[in-house]
Amino acid sequence: MSADSPAEVLHYTAFSTRREGGNPAGVVLDASALDDAGMQAIAAELGYSESAFLTEATGERSYTVRYFSPKAEVPFCGHATVATALALAERDGPGDLEFLTRAGAVPVTVELRDGALRATLTSVVPHVTEIAPADLAEALAALDWPAADLDPALPPRISFAGARHLVLAAATRERLADLSYDFSRLESLMRRLDLTTLQLVWRESERVFHVRDPFPVGGVVEDPATGAAAAAFGAYARELGLVPEEAVLTLHQGADMGRPGTLTVELRPGDARVRVSGAGTRIR
Repeated sequence: MSADSPAEVLHYTAFSTRREGGNPAGVVLDASALDDAGMQAIAAELGYSESAFLTEATGERSYTVRYFSPKAEVPFCGHATVATALALAERDGPGDLEFLTRAGAVPVTVELRDGALRATLTSVVPHVTEIAPADLAEALAALDWPAADLDPALPPRISFAGARHLVLAAATRERLADLSYDFSRLESLMRRLDLTTLQLVWRESERVFHVRDPFPVGGVVEDPATGAAAAAFGAYARELGLVPEEAVLTLHQGADMGRPGTLTVELRPGDARVRVSGAGTRIR
């Protein structure tokens, strides 16, 4: 199917039960006839940070999924995964799903809790690596963040849990709130390092964090609620010993954009994968 051919596009927001909160995503439950150009055109027209396309049913409640930002395909997207799982649950009922993504197989469970549907995705096996000093300096320059404004207790790292994210921790909430960056400069660095977003973090308490995610490589200034980055951050927090081996973390995101959302990150002992949970709702 070409970019001009019709496809039913559903509109959901993830990580909030309010239409005005969380992160909107386009969801196409049957994209089997769409070609790459068609999916990219839909994502660009919608303008959401990502949209999800189910291109093939591979078994009972198992699907191949592709994700597109307005500018390019991405290997994995957490909020669009949650949105798609909620759409399928509303059509077919809650339960277990499997999404086959470019990053690997991602199990998702949808449950009905307190009258609302809630989805939990389980990431691929993550890994965390250091960032070269010169690349860190370039990232800070693009952000216009002095190195002194970083939290020394949360050192910079690149973390992967389906996509690569650079984790940078602000020492204060005010530093996190003041985000005005050089779009093209940061985009250039991120393309060179194969980064999907920057996961900017401020630690409120032992297990509560506030986060923001610049996303210039997707053609978006900022992502309102980023499930893939939340999974990467969970792996980062565990790798650096910032939290116990078994922990539940709360990430608040989107408040600075006027789209508040909440992401729950769960770490389990004996399982390297990270679980990210959230509610959501259909926008229209």
